[in-house]
This record gives sequence, structure tokens and C-alpha cells, in this order.
Amino acid sequence: MSIPFSSPRSTLLRLHQLTRRNILHRHQQTRLASTKPQPPPNTSPPPPPSWAYYTTPLASPFRAYTAMQSRRPLLVQLESTLIIYWIGDLSAQAVGSAGFSEPGSRYEPIRGLRALVIAGICSLPVYKWFLFLGRHFNYGSHLASLGVKICVNQICFAPVFNTYFFGMQSLLSGGTWEETKRRVVHTVPVSFWNSWKFWPAVTAFSFTYLKPQNRPIFAGCFAVIWQTYLSWLNKMAERGEGVSGKVEEREKRVEWRMAGATKKAGLGPKG
Repeated sequence: MSIPFSSPRSTLLRLHQLTRRNILHRHQQTRLASTKPQPPPNTSPPPPPSWAYYTTPLASPFRAYTAMQSRRPLLVQLESTLIIYWIGDLSAQAVGSAGFSEPGSRYEPIRGLRALVIAGICSLPVYKWFLFLGRHFNYGSHLASLGVKICVNQICFAPVFNTYFFGMQSLLSGGTWEETKRRVVHTVPVSFWNSWKFWPAVTAFSFTYLKPQNRPIFAGCFAVIWQTYLSWLNKMAERGEGVSGKVEEREKRVEWRMAGATKKAGLGPKG
């Protein structure tokens, strides 16, 4: 049996031929690619950025708020309520004085301080109330659950809170119990009926689309508007009480003058 043997010369020859074929093949491919018509350059404008491009910067503060609330929920709720009430009172003062442009109008710090005291007292009870409302009145139908939550909130919470708000405003202003009672009677019914025009839609959206930890900040944005209205309504009640008080004082002075004139004329009762 013979073993095939190839000389080094033949091996080099085959290697040279193989290398030459590869070079020719690559050259032909390059020439064919260069003769192909090049596509025209893309002159169309780039696609517009997606919604995430715009919403990401806006969502960052909400994510930060959610993270802080998950760590310290009560403290964050207290701070948020203080800010909301102060901004609401500031807005009410600006609205009542046409942006502080009326003659003699200026910011009243004492009103802002009263708003902060009222906010600090009611912050945590209000927070607990909405947590209670979220855990209860949950039925098989979402619409039924939503309707019951709205009705319970409007019938049970709104009158109590409005009574507390206007009563504290009167007491912190130095009003008597009689004046506080009059303030509550004049303002609570009006604010109660107007709350039905505002809060049911906010409550329905909150309990439908938002997580429990995100509901306070969402409601807080609308609470600024509501607190502006309540502060404005309270100021109107103060002015009304001031006018009625002046009228009563004037009537008393007239009665005293008439009584004095009657005594001088000798028409008074004789002892």
C-alpha cells in the first residue's frame, strides 16, 4: 500500500491558486457593490418624540412625592396640607383685592396664620378619613362602589369639615360663640350645596384611576381651588357680619337718643 505524497512545491502552488481565487472573488463583489445605484439620502424630518419624552420630566416630581410618602406618610400629609391651605388663603386674598391692586389692599399675614392652624389640626383626621373611605364601601360593581363613596363623603364629611373650617375661622378671629354660630349658619349650607358641583367629579376620578398613595396629591391640587373658595366665602361672611353689626349699633344709638329725648320732654314713665 502506497502513501500519497505531495511535494512542497505543489502545496505552495495550490495555496497560491486558492489565495488568488479569493482575491478575485472579493474584487468582483466590491465592483458589483460599487456599480449598484445608491439610494437617495433620507431628507424626511425625524419622527416627533413620543409622549414619554414630555411626560417623564412632569412625572418626576410625582414619583418623588410618592417615594417620600411611602417613607413618612403622616409627615408628608401634614406638610402638604399646610402648603395647600396657605396657598388657598393667599389666592383668596388676591382674588378679594384684585391682585392686591386696590387702594389700601395688602397681604394679611394673620389670615395666613389662621389657615395654617386650621390645616395643622385637620390634616391627619382628613387623611385617615380618605383611607377609611378607600378601604370600605367596595362592592362587585365599580359604579355602585363609586356612587356610595361619593354620597358618604358628601353627606358625612363635607358638612362636618365645613362647620369646623368656618367655626375655627370665626373663633381664631376673636369672635364670640354667638358670632361663630351665625357664621356657620350663613356659610355651611352654601358651601355644602356648592361642594356637590365640585368634589364628586374629583372623587370619582381619584378612586377610579389613581392608586391610594397618589390620591392625596391629586386631591391637593384641587383643594387649592376649594380652599380659595372657602376663604373667599368666609371673608364675605365677615364683611356681612361687620355691616350687620354696624346697623345694630346704629339702631341702638337711635333708640338711646329717642329715650333721652323722651325723658327730657317729660314724657317718660313717672315713678
